[in-house]
Parts: sequence; structure tokens; C-alpha cells
Amino acid sequence: MLLQSLIGGLIIGVGVSVLLLGRGQLAGISGIFGNTITGNFGEGRWRLAFLAGFLLSPVLFYLFTHQWIASNIQLSLPGIIVAGFLVGVGTQLGTGCTSGHGVCGLGNLSTRSLVATVTFMFVAGVTVYIARHVVGG
Repeated sequence: MLLQSLIGGLIIGVGVSVLLLGRGQLAGISGIFGNTITGNFGEGRWRLAFLAGFLLSPVLFYLFTHQWIASNIQLSLPGIIVAGFLVGVGTQLGTGCTSGHGVCGLGNLSTRSLVATVTFMFVAGVTVYIARHVVGG
């Protein structure tokens, strides 16, 4: 698992760097997805290509490992949909997501991104605690 995490982190770092150095764009998933939904595909439709790669990566992972990334999720489909909706609302309220703030923003030494990332991590910790110790018993 450690090797997979290291490789994944390296791939994210290279992808973010290529997008920033090659196009001058930040790799914030919520911004890329939001602009695509509103019809702002960008010159050369780079956002569509980025999202296609994002969606194809689990398939590539499966081809190499013969296992699905999310094979141990213990949440129903409606629960997954509600969780996805809440993440979308949160990215709008936080004016970005963990990839935009946590990877790109921190890499650019943004104070706003530091505050956002600390907030994301704190809320995630509280959520896990509540889920495991209060709700989950």
C-alpha cells in the first residue's frame, strides 16, 4: 500500500506540474469540473481531456492490478450520491477542493489555501471520529 501511495503521489505531482508548466493552469478538480459543466471547456478542450484521464485511471488501475480501487466501500449508492453532493457543496463554499488548495495552492505558498487545507483536514478528522465513535458505536 505504501508503494501504491508513493506512485500515486508522484503521478499527481507530475500531472499538476505538466498542467501548470504546459498550460499555466492549476489542477483543481472542482474548478475543472465546474467549468466543464458550465460549458467553459478551455482552449483545446483540455478540461475534457483532463476529466477523461481522471475517469479512466480506475480502469487502468484495474488492468494492471486486477482489483477495483473502491472495492471495500461500505456505503449504499444513495449514500455515495449524497456524499458526492455534499463534497460538491463544500467545494463551492470553500472556493476549491483538496487538489486545488492542498496540492496546487500549498505548492504556490497561498495563505488562503493553507487555511482551507487545515480546515478540510480538521473537518475530516471530526467526521471520522463521529462516524466511528458516536454513530458507529
